[in-house]
Amino acid sequence: MSTIETTDTSLPVYTPKDFTTDQDVRWCPGCGDYAALAAVRKALPGMGTKKENFVFVSGIGCAARFPYYVDTYGMHSIHGRALAVATGVKCANPELQVCVVSGDGDLLSIGGNHTIHTMRRNVDITIMLLNNKIYGLTKGQYSPTSETGKITPTTPAGSIDYPINPIAIAVATGCTFIARCLDVDMKSLDTIYKRGMAHTGTAFIEVYQDCNIYNHKAWFYASQKETMFDSTIKVEHGKPLIFGVDRQKGIRFNNGRPEIVTIGNDGASEADLIVHDETDKFLANMYAQMSYPEFPEPMGILHADPTKPAYNDLLYQQLDESKAKSGQLDLQALVTGNESWVVR
Repeated sequence: MSTIETTDTSLPVYTPKDFTTDQDVRWCPGCGDYAALAAVRKALPGMGTKKENFVFVSGIGCAARFPYYVDTYGMHSIHGRALAVATGVKCANPELQVCVVSGDGDLLSIGGNHTIHTMRRNVDITIMLLNNKIYGLTKGQYSPTSETGKITPTTPAGSIDYPINPIAIAVATGCTFIARCLDVDMKSLDTIYKRGMAHTGTAFIEVYQDCNIYNHKAWFYASQKETMFDSTIKVEHGKPLIFGVDRQKGIRFNNGRPEIVTIGNDGASEADLIVHDETDKFLANMYAQMSYPEFPEPMGILHADPTKPAYNDLLYQQLDESKAKSGQLDLQALVTGNESWVVR
């Protein structure tokens, strides 16, 4: 599986510092956004693209400050509309590498419809969803990913909403690149981000991100050494689904349903386990439904389909075909049309 790292000597030699602006980073100390920013700055120099060809777009929220802190072109757009702006940028100039970074409230609440249709259309952009399960910028209201029963200023008796499942939405829309990782797992985040940016089509990356002020420890079961090996499972293409502190547990199919087994017991060997295939959309659907504590939560590249044409490629193909079919048209004739009249 390829990335877009290059040794092209005609390109400038970049370092993370070249993608660092002179703006003071204004996030709370300990915020998971710092890890995401560091991973992006680290990844960009090796992507084989001039820095002026990167564009970062955001909506509203803590994560939406991202464009200020990455020394590329960018736009801090309006609430929930980052993907509409990013789609316009990519369609206007397909040569640009467009990345949207925003939070669960911005991308899944007021911007939820744009998220669905961007993935459905397979627009060639990368979406990094920093999911802290809360509205941090506006002081801790519950968000679409907050768990049922969550007590916040807007749900003082506890939320009665069921949380949205970002990965399930990505699978349902036919998103062609779906991944998940932890903000503290810098190595995995770096690898996944590079793969996502190299992907042709919509790349959706959910990052479990800690808001240490308004929703601290929301993902601790997945990020702390005491629990992470039993609560998460790293999926790697072509490798069996194995997890646990001593990698003694695995997942196999039993009558078409996944079940956890102990390798060497339960009549199960490593050969009986499910092997991850990132091109298999049916496995992706299974991963979307796996949640702790019933199952470990999958981390890594859950699905990647490089064969589906991107929206912007189809758009320009359609334009070229229309031009070839119609020839050179007179602009005034198009404006006038066949149903116009002159008023005297």
